Amino acid sequence: MRFSAVSPYNAAAKARLPENIVVYDSTLRDGEQMPGVHFTLEQKLSIARKLDEVGVHQIEAGFPAVSEAEKDAVKQISSMGLDADVLCLSRALKQDIDAAVECDVDMVLLFIATSDLHLRYKLKMTREQVVEKAVQAVEYAHAHGIRASMSSEDSTRSDVPLMAELFSRCERAGAARLGITDTLGCGGPESIHYVVSRLRESTSLPLSAHLHNDFGLATANSISALSAGAEAIATTVGGIGERAGNVSLEQFVMALKHLYKRDIGVRTDGLTELTRTVFEAAKLPMPANQPWVGTNAFSHESGIHVAAVLSCPMTYECVNPEEVGNRRRLVLGKHSGTHIVKSRLDEKGVSATQEQICDMVRAIKRAGEEHGRVSDEEFWSIVGGVIGRAAPNPECVEKKG
Repeated sequence: MRFSAVSPYNAAAKARLPENIVVYDSTLRDGEQMPGVHFTLEQKLSIARKLDEVGVHQIEAGFPAVSEAEKDAVKQISSMGLDADVLCLSRALKQDIDAAVECDVDMVLLFIATSDLHLRYKLKMTREQVVEKAVQAVEYAHAHGIRASMSSEDSTRSDVPLMAELFSRCERAGAARLGITDTLGCGGPESIHYVVSRLRESTSLPLSAHLHNDFGLATANSISALSAGAEAIATTVGGIGERAGNVSLEQFVMALKHLYKRDIGVRTDGLTELTRTVFEAAKLPMPANQPWVGTNAFSHESGIHVAAVLSCPMTYECVNPEEVGNRRRLVLGKHSGTHIVKSRLDEKGVSATQEQICDMVRAIKRAGEEHGRVSDEEFWSIVGGVIGRAAPNPECVEKKG
């Protein structure tokens, strides 16, 4: 009998996704906008290299107009000879576009707010003025020989006919791509599908989606955007970014690969190392339960789970941990049972009766109740106490070998 690692109903749903899906990663721009996060030039170059090594298609290197240092970083990343296209962010302003041109990037990501809320309180402009400003920015970029994408900021709170007009006119002005942004992460999968599908009707250009995670729906919304006609999705490593962050690169890639059978060419075995590199550079603790790349992503403590995993990993793991560069961890604690103890003893050639193993489990449970996870050192101390002699410490065994 063949067993399915993921739900067979994923295939039954027959989601329609575009033939070519592009990941443009914004770790170096939106990721660095996470409060308190700052990457040095050396860290930016290292992260860009690692993003390229795992096969990310496009890298949003930064926002050149922010400062001379930022512009220099974007320029250096652009000159690294990466396989990935290098992009940068720009307001719909000539001076911003000039800075992008100086950086010699492959495409500039223009944006302008379109919600009435932003028009009134931030831009203090009319709808007509916003459309004209967007068109002029695209024309200016086009005239200066740089490919331009124009995105509607705060799309999920904007009037669809206004965005459709802006998109249609920007296409005629020479835009290479158009984008929607769920700036506050306040749209659900249904609203994302509605907005993207409506705007898909207004243009023949590729559509992108930049989605935030304020309601925890960023990855789900990215799939919804693709099914409605978007082709490019903005991600960040670990989902870091403004407020609650963005679409997580690793979650998006793995969802496509396993739930929708779409391998987009990203080397998943490098995702754990990449994520740890970014979190270390950002001085952020990586959550243990971070999907796919966290230390708990493939950790098991419950006796029932451990017994099943030792028999067949697929029972509680739908993906081999090595596929994402992670590893399985069988953890000792209050929920442990006899299977993990026997497995640990067998690994080191230590014999014990069933009664002794049960005594060890009881001692492990007591220790787990007192302070949580039981370390290897504590485990072997318990083993030695039960069988009445010093049990081999795994570190010593490895050194002797």
